Amino acid sequence: MAQNAYNIKFIKELQPAARPSAPLFPEQTRSPFDRERPEVCSAATFPEYTRSIGSKTMLILNVFRSKPVHFSSCEYLCVLIQEHKGNMAGKITSMSKIKQVLIMHKQGMSNRDIASEIGINKCTVNDYMRKVRLDTLSIDELLALDDPVLEGRLFAGSPAYTDPRMAEFLKELPYFVEQLKIPHVTRFLLWEEYIKKHPNGYGKSQFFFHLKQNLVVEKTAVAVLVNRYEPGKELFIDFAGDTLHYIDPSTGEVVETQVFVATLPYTDYAYVLCIESQKVEDFIHCIRMCLEYLGGIPKIIVPDNLKSAVIKADIHEPTLNKALEDMGNHYGFAVIPARSLHPRDKALVESQVSRIYHNVYARLRNREFYSLSELNAAVSEALLKYNQTRMQLRPYSREEHFHSSEKASLQPLPDSIYEMKYYSHVTVKETGEVYLSCDKHFYSVPYELIGRKASIIYTRSLVKVYVDNKSVAVIPRDRTPGKHTQIPEHLAPNVRAYLERSPEYYCDKAKHVSESLEKLFQSMFFNRATGVNYDVYYRSCEKMLSLQKNTESSLFDKACDVCRINQIYRGSGLEDVINAMSKTISDEAEETNTIVTNHENTRGSAAYK
Repeated sequence: MAQNAYNIKFIKELQPAARPSAPLFPEQTRSPFDRERPEVCSAATFPEYTRSIGSKTMLILNVFRSKPVHFSSCEYLCVLIQEHKGNMAGKITSMSKIKQVLIMHKQGMSNRDIASEIGINKCTVNDYMRKVRLDTLSIDELLALDDPVLEGRLFAGSPAYTDPRMAEFLKELPYFVEQLKIPHVTRFLLWEEYIKKHPNGYGKSQFFFHLKQNLVVEKTAVAVLVNRYEPGKELFIDFAGDTLHYIDPSTGEVVETQVFVATLPYTDYAYVLCIESQKVEDFIHCIRMCLEYLGGIPKIIVPDNLKSAVIKADIHEPTLNKALEDMGNHYGFAVIPARSLHPRDKALVESQVSRIYHNVYARLRNREFYSLSELNAAVSEALLKYNQTRMQLRPYSREEHFHSSEKASLQPLPDSIYEMKYYSHVTVKETGEVYLSCDKHFYSVPYELIGRKASIIYTRSLVKVYVDNKSVAVIPRDRTPGKHTQIPEHLAPNVRAYLERSPEYYCDKAKHVSESLEKLFQSMFFNRATGVNYDVYYRSCEKMLSLQKNTESSLFDKACDVCRINQIYRGSGLEDVINAMSKTISDEAEETNTIVTNHENTRGSAAYK
């Protein structure tokens, strides 16, 4: 039998009337070696339905067996024996087994005995030995090779690349690559153009496969450096994409909050804080609270390229926000933002955000909160549980790892905290206040500075007022629009007295004027059966005090006693009593003056005659 011939044995003759004969094997059932020699297969008429389901594209064992899984009926059985296979299918046998085959062949064993001993097919052993005979190295030299080198010598190359269609495909590959860069051009469109030009070319699936393989080969390999973190060196920070919310109890409005996430890459220790926005002031506050939570300062902080951190992004020299630079100078850390479009630079915080979704967000999904502080308290509780949970594949938690191996490496916190500073220049108003326009709020300053120019330096928590470069007021910041924050020591005496009015104030003031007036005030404020708002009597008290200045003391005391006994608590009433008593005294004086007494200077009517 010729070396490249086929032996075909028919078990049962094919009925011509029952099923038409095919001129050749279907192309899918032939190996690439056979496709180039159609004349060898011209006498065989295997219908397509007899192909092996396990292979579909090529014969594995080159034998069609008489089993229902391979045949729809038992009309005929045939056996095709290929003397020289061009390819082996399935998984490649391990190199250790192939070396055993070589050793046994060297010892003089037959291929059949070797196949039986090792447990592989005899045809496979035949194919191995054929490749060994064609190799330029001897068996001893092949046995001395390492497994990957031996595998490369025995199984290098693929029959697909000997197919003439591959030459046509590779010739047009540069055109395909260029066309795919054009918007809206698809692989399917290129295949349609290709198959019109080459009717016998690759089908769609094979075209897509070879195109993908060649595009992957053309890509430049990029080496990725494995991050090796040091304790206390870096802190990665970012804002989560999803938000949390609370309900405003006064309006019922749902208020969305931004979620700040930070992680120490060495121990994976996490920190989370809900904040109103991603503005610079809130961003700085988040970093400050994070450092206080950690109890120390890392050498480097790595933020994302958000505007609160980076004004102008650049791979090599990004322009940082001045507030963040000032904060770094205050605390002693450097700021190195992650590069734009390089997610690997901050991959750990990105994965940390995903874990925060599962361990914090998910635990709070069925709860409602009515203030930002209440929401942050719940977040802190869930975060603590997350940090204290044992990690998978590690016998410790994030918190244990942090306290044992990283906290000591952090730099100590400074004595003073850092807050972002803002500046404003105003004039002190006639009311002795300065107006902070961003909050629409009024703050008092010493009344002696009315009309003077002032500079305001304010942070998230404090408002400092300077006049002539001297600090004149330090007041906690209040963002309530339209309100007034006043320090009593800043007010003018009259204004302060007016604001400090109270029953005790007037009783104490009357005590230094008249005992009777003090008793009247006490009766007015504290001894009444029916309660009246004290503010109603403050002006009456002022009038009574003014009457005392122009009234003789004894008369004023008697008038106060009369008002107290008769429960006259109006200033005008006390004035009427004083006037009435003064008139009575005046009338009595006149009556006394009308009684004439005799003395040596008295002259009668006779003296005028």
